[in-house]
This record gives sequence, structure tokens and C-alpha cells, in this order.
Amino acid sequence: MSLGWGGLIWVVYYNAPSGGARWLFFFTAVLALTGTALPFVAFLNRRFISNPPATPMTVVRQAIWAGIYLPTLAWLRIGRVLTPWIAIFIALCFILIEWFTRLHERSQWKPGEKL
Repeated sequence: MSLGWGGLIWVVYYNAPSGGARWLFFFTAVLALTGTALPFVAFLNRRFISNPPATPMTVVRQAIWAGIYLPTLAWLRIGRVLTPWIAIFIALCFILIEWFTRLHERSQWKPGEKL
């Protein structure tokens, strides 16, 4: 998280908005927002227990979804195509993909597990 925020501050304050700096901005923004979302996602998964319980990789994956969302919106904003409806649609798509992934995890049979 600190590497991402430090890199993001460095990119914003000390670089001109060129092609390489723009991709570095997106990379550090994903790192910063994923690291920031990780404790909140872990808390939500502990607070609202699912069946099967979320594994550490599930928590990390959900934090990465949160970290990818805002840089995606920033990328769309650069092209001046971002609208509130597109932002809502992308959020719903991310939620739907995660829901299907969790559904797939739930449907897997694991030896030694009660049916």
C-alpha cells in the first residue's frame, strides 16, 4: 500500500503526463487502491461469513477488483467517455464476475468434506 501511494504521489508531482508516466500512474494507482481496500475487504469477509468461508486468496482477489475499478474509471475519464451509467455498469460487472467466481468455488467438491 505504501509503495503504491508513494509511487502515485511521485508520478503525479514529478512527471509530465506522457505515455510511460500514464501507465506508471495506472500501475501505482492499482497498487495503492488494492492495498487500501485489503483491510476493508478482509473485515467484510470476517463480518459477513459466507459458505464456504473466504480464503486469503479470495480476499486478495476481491481487493484487486476494488483496486482495478478506480484506475479503470480514470482511464475512461482521460478519453472523455466516462458517464455515471458506465461507472455503475462497470461496478455491476465486477460484482457479477466475483459472484460467479464465488459460485464456482462453492460448487467444487473437496474430498473429505461432508455433502
